[in-house]
Amino acid sequence: MRQIRFDEKACRERLQAGVEQLAISLSGSQMDQLIHYLALLHKWNKAYNLTAVRDPLEMVSRHLLDSLAVLPYFNTRSCLDMGTGAGLPGIPLAILCPQTRFVLLDSNSKKVRFLRQVILELGLDNATGVHSRLEALQPDEPFPTLISRAFTDLPRMLQLASGLMQPGSELLAMKGRVPDSEIAALPPGYDCKILPLRVPFCEAERCLVRITRLTTDGN
Repeated sequence: MRQIRFDEKACRERLQAGVEQLAISLSGSQMDQLIHYLALLHKWNKAYNLTAVRDPLEMVSRHLLDSLAVLPYFNTRSCLDMGTGAGLPGIPLAILCPQTRFVLLDSNSKKVRFLRQVILELGLDNATGVHSRLEALQPDEPFPTLISRAFTDLPRMLQLASGLMQPGSELLAMKGRVPDSEIAALPPGYDCKILPLRVPFCEAERCLVRITRLTTDGN
C-alpha cells in the first residue's frame, strides 16, 4: 500500500481553518500537541492499524475536528472515554480541557500501548490509558461523564456502563445519523436529547446523543 506523506504545514492549516469554523480558540501549545498527536497516529498506524483513515489531512477532519465538535456540550471534572481506540475523542478533548481528568479505556492492548506513548510524549497529566473491558472496570467512584465514538449501540452501551453511572451522570454518544431505533429501545430512567454536530470539511451527517441518568436503578 502506498504510504501518504505527513505534511505538517498542510495539516496545521486545515486544523486552524477547522477550529475557526467551530469558534474554538487554540493556544500555540495546544495546536502543537494536536499536530504531534496526529503525527504519532500517522506513524503508528502503519504497524498498529489504529484507524482505516490513512490520509493525515482526512484525519484532521474525521478525527481531530470531529472530536472537538462536541466541546460546546462538554463540561465535566472527570470523563471516561469508552472504547477509545486510538484516543478519540479523548486525546483531543484532554488537550483542550486540561482541568478535566480523562480515563481512556480500550480492551485492545496495542491501542492502549499507543495511548500511553501519546500521553507521555504530549505530557498529558490529565489522561490515563487503561487496558480493560468496560464491564470489568471498577473505578473508585462513578463518572459524571462518559463519552463514546463508534463504540456500540445505545442500549448495549447503557447495559455495560450502568454500574459506572449515578443519577445525574451523562453519557455522550457520538453518532452519524440520528439512531432512532436505538433511542426507542432505551430503558426507562434516562433522559435523552439529540444535539446536532457540524464537523468542518466533513459532509457526513453527525449528531451527539446525550443520555442523562435520572434514577439509581434505571427505572
